[in-house]
Amino acid sequence: MAEHTSSSITIDAAPAEVMAVIADFARYPEWTGEVKEADVLATDDRGRAEQVRLVLDAGAIKDDHTLAYTWHGPDQVRWTLVKSQMLRELDGSYTLADLGEGRTEVTYQLTVDVKIPMLGMIKRKAEKVIIDRALAGLKKRVESHPDA
Repeated sequence: MAEHTSSSITIDAAPAEVMAVIADFARYPEWTGEVKEADVLATDDRGRAEQVRLVLDAGAIKDDHTLAYTWHGPDQVRWTLVKSQMLRELDGSYTLADLGEGRTEVTYQLTVDVKIPMLGMIKRKAEKVIIDRALAGLKKRVESHPDA
């Protein structure tokens, strides 16, 4: 199995508030930076996204890909790559831990493999940058838009 990269951040909001922002794919272009378009293609019987098409522009990496999402209770969502122009693999997850007092620890885990050759060390660095930006954006979005 491929190596993965993970990182965590504490957000001043309850887990349900954090997950509501994570699950609101239509608003990703407002706060993620790299996501320019997000379209939910399929939902489960609870209205949660099962497949999402994302158009990314992360500088050197521009891609149009589709991810499949699986929801594990109210505190975890995982995704896997369905199709992509540039990526061979894009697996990840958000896991939330209730710290009490309206605080949540969010752990983001990510595995990326591109179709072009890339050194493992460079790939891990890119994963770390993606994760850190995503967590910082999520924290800012949740804490500045409590009703979002």
